Amino acid sequence: MASQRYENLYAKIETALREKPKRTQLYNAVKRARDSRRAAIDILPQGEAFRKEVREIKVRCTAKLDDLVDQFAERVEARGARVFLAEDGAAAIGYILKLAAEKNAKTVAKSKSLTSEEIEVNHPIEEAGLEVIETDLGELIIQKVHEKPFHLVFPAVHKTAVEVAEIFEKETGEGVPHDVDAIMKVVRQYLRPIFLNADIGMTGANVGVAESGAILIETNEGNARLVSSIPDVHICIMGREKVVETTGDAIMMMLAHPVSAVGQHTTTYVTWMGGRSPLGADGKTPRESHIIILDNGRSAMKEDPLFSDALNCIRCGACMNICPTYGVVGGHAFGHIYPGPIGIPWTSEVHGLDKAGDFAPLCISCGLCKEICPAEIDIPMMIAGVKDRDSEVNPHPRVNKMLMAAERAAKMGSLTAPLSNWLMDNAWVRWAMEKAMGIDRRRQLPKFSRKTLVKRFAKRGPLPVSNPVRKVAFFMDLFANYNDPDLGMAAIECLEARGCEVVIPPQKGCGYPYIGYGDLKKARKVARENVDFLAPYVNRGYEVVATEPTATYCLKISYPKLLDKSEDAVAIADHTFEFFEFLSLLKGDVAVGERNALSGRKFGFHIPCHQRPLGAGEHAMAFLHARGAEVALIETGTCCGMAGTFGLKAGPLGYELSQAVGEPLFEGFRDADVEAIVTESSVCALHLSEGTGHAVWHPLNLLRFLK
Repeated sequence: MASQRYENLYAKIETALREKPKRTQLYNAVKRARDSRRAAIDILPQGEAFRKEVREIKVRCTAKLDDLVDQFAERVEARGARVFLAEDGAAAIGYILKLAAEKNAKTVAKSKSLTSEEIEVNHPIEEAGLEVIETDLGELIIQKVHEKPFHLVFPAVHKTAVEVAEIFEKETGEGVPHDVDAIMKVVRQYLRPIFLNADIGMTGANVGVAESGAILIETNEGNARLVSSIPDVHICIMGREKVVETTGDAIMMMLAHPVSAVGQHTTTYVTWMGGRSPLGADGKTPRESHIIILDNGRSAMKEDPLFSDALNCIRCGACMNICPTYGVVGGHAFGHIYPGPIGIPWTSEVHGLDKAGDFAPLCISCGLCKEICPAEIDIPMMIAGVKDRDSEVNPHPRVNKMLMAAERAAKMGSLTAPLSNWLMDNAWVRWAMEKAMGIDRRRQLPKFSRKTLVKRFAKRGPLPVSNPVRKVAFFMDLFANYNDPDLGMAAIECLEARGCEVVIPPQKGCGYPYIGYGDLKKARKVARENVDFLAPYVNRGYEVVATEPTATYCLKISYPKLLDKSEDAVAIADHTFEFFEFLSLLKGDVAVGERNALSGRKFGFHIPCHQRPLGAGEHAMAFLHARGAEVALIETGTCCGMAGTFGLKAGPLGYELSQAVGEPLFEGFRDADVEAIVTESSVCALHLSEGTGHAVWHPLNLLRFLK
């Protein structure tokens, strides 16, 4: 069963990789959306801080959701509309079919509604003999070719103008020019009689307002306004999580939706509905409005400590716009009905863990979805939870197990160096490693050092510093200990030269692969061990400093989450710093003889994903600027594709997808007038070096070797 799952996923990835024009089209669309979002947020008075307000609203409303749904239903009915609380999709569909039979309805005109997609409402309605027509252009295209939406906001983003023209040529029997304006003219003519003659209009709702009983519908095409206002019967299907407390809350959502999705400050059409007014001749049967409030697993989700945060999703699609693998393979591979990163926990809760597990491996745990989410949902940790629970039925693949045990492999590689390094350079050995372990033979692996940082530091001993300006507990992680102890010693000596007392406490590797591949029990164990190792030092006034961004991310962000915000985990997070961030706090940061060490040199800088919520590389770039270097920030706004150890794996779900994700960034660096690349991530360095042909340096190594 598990092998079939991966074969199906590999086939979808390989199809996407072959279709380069469609892949480019998708990448350009999601990049436009996130670039537009950035520009729109930059002119908001509160900037990115709007996300904190959105989160506060959603968390507050989710906490009292049961009461708000009751209040909303009461207000809706007071306005003359009807409410049906649907336990699941079958109950919702049953209500719709009964209503359609009572009204002798023949046609249903729909506007875009992911909640109706969730319960696949079209099929049973059509089976009952009614005609269902999607009136959103993207959804209409998808309906005509019998596919599922590709994206929350752009359901047909994978279709070219030529393909769309051919769809409507077949539908209308007339020639349709292959350009967007001509297609839109044909679609308007096609939809006009449908809007005017539908018996039932069906919509979703972006928000329901408990204090007023009103619903808020946002569109850019205006179709929802026509669908909800012209037919005698209007049906709205909405998830119960869409209910907020006040009109002010709804107005904030009205901003957050389009800003996060496509960079608009408001959608073109914003429709507020509270009941329906009479229309037509005196004595005509009053028009009806029916609000179906869907549960379908949401109440259970609310009680699940790991997944309750998913209810704060506002369905903007921003996580899809930044997800590196979604931007290559799209929603038909990266999704069931709900696509993209947030689609993994949502699918798990409303469609089943097995369905979510089918595409959860496409998450490479870069963490970017959390950084762009307007409700600041910890999507990566929820996805790790899906992988963790799924592994109880479908065990982790061998390669994932091996990569989660990276610390054991690093110890062995270091212990047997230089033999291990020779073996890793041997073509036959690498072929065998690929076949037996799943590590791609094309990927250059880092060399191991027999003299680890721990051994070197123990032999030298801590440097006595009288009246130290700061006391530092150095967290080295795996790379600085087993692969590049020179980097670790350079960091320690740099701190000591500025008056710091430095020690290396007992420690394990940060353990992030356990989170990324979904073994939360071992992730918590490593987190607990490292917190127990470091807490005594922090309690004695030491600051924790790390040179590897992912290690810092674990200490500051992952460990408090894994350990339920334990006192020690929070204290360590509060006293953990990136290396160059900490260096900037020390007086005399620029050492004598370093001021012009890099004068006249120009470098391209890469921000690793896990560094974005930390300092976004600004301290390292300032370090280089202060030494005379010109530094150009080169990025696409998403991951380089390596994603820790993901890019080491052989096949479509590894090296090949990693390379496809990295292509735009590789091109950016190759086109830039820079002599080398600088990044603080050891794994990003491997990927960028291979992908660009440029030398890639850690800032400290750059200073040591190029001055």
